[in-house]
Amino acid sequence: MNKKVMVALGLLAAVLVAAGVQESVSEQRAAKVPTVGILQFMSHPALDAINKGIHTGLTESGYHVGKDVKIDFQNAQGDQSNLKTMATKFVDANDAVSVGIATPAAVALANSIKTQPVVFSASTNPIGAKLVKSYQKPGGNVTGVSDQAPLPAQLKMMRAFVPGLKTLGVIYTSSDDSATTEARKMITLAKQAGLKVKTYTIASSNDLNQTSLQMVAGHQVDAVFVPTDNTIAGAMTTLVKNTDAAKVPVFPTVDTMVADGGVAAESINQTKLGIMTGKMVAKILKGADPKSVPVDFTKAGELVVNKAQLDKLGLTLPRGYTDAKLVK
Repeated sequence: MNKKVMVALGLLAAVLVAAGVQESVSEQRAAKVPTVGILQFMSHPALDAINKGIHTGLTESGYHVGKDVKIDFQNAQGDQSNLKTMATKFVDANDAVSVGIATPAAVALANSIKTQPVVFSASTNPIGAKLVKSYQKPGGNVTGVSDQAPLPAQLKMMRAFVPGLKTLGVIYTSSDDSATTEARKMITLAKQAGLKVKTYTIASSNDLNQTSLQMVAGHQVDAVFVPTDNTIAGAMTTLVKNTDAAKVPVFPTVDTMVADGGVAAESINQTKLGIMTGKMVAKILKGADPKSVPVDFTKAGELVVNKAQLDKLGLTLPRGYTDAKLVK
């Protein structure tokens, strides 16, 4: 073999070795990029905003999607069987952290994933849902961010917007633990304030039209309170169609539900909630143990008012609420 051929073969071998080393390094780097599984209960602007906020929270914590972290996003579209299937998928993938947006998604993950970290976002009553043992010391592989609404401020606001409020209608989905918890708290607060309360429950969005018609028939209620309820949020137009016809104002707890026809809310900012969740996920990716990461809470609501609804129902913005964020 002549000298030139030997040199050429040597160079080729060197190139192949270098390529192999580079490929090995690339594979090692790829293997080090953690995957965060995000399971969202259903499509809705409020939950979509949380998902967006999670990405922002990760970025603000130094994790750039596609570079420092991978995202496996799944949407159950409100189907319980989908939740179970998708949660099992996360188990099989052994994702570094799994996130459940809304209580049903978080519960599905917690029931399936027993060792890897699980973070919930927007669970109103995580203790009642058996996601954690306590807020300060969750005690297992699950922690997260709660969306408990400032209900005393909400009740005060409703009474200011409807000065003649005597009977409050409360409507919620009976199978939604978070909505049920929030509704019961409002019922207690309203009764303590001397109001009469009429309670209405639905099993699914299919019940909302008939139940809401029953609620507003014959001027039975002066106003309606809707807790953080994913089912009603997804069918808000049905509720508002019937309450508008009866000239009864609706007061939800979420800004997106105000935009969909509610009058006003002392609202939890869903994007900020998501950012808090993303930062908690980043903390866990960096080594924090969920059992010692306290559940986080948004500190205060943000008053959001639908000016078009105010005008439609002949209501005025009360004194002391003129700094509200207006929608529509």
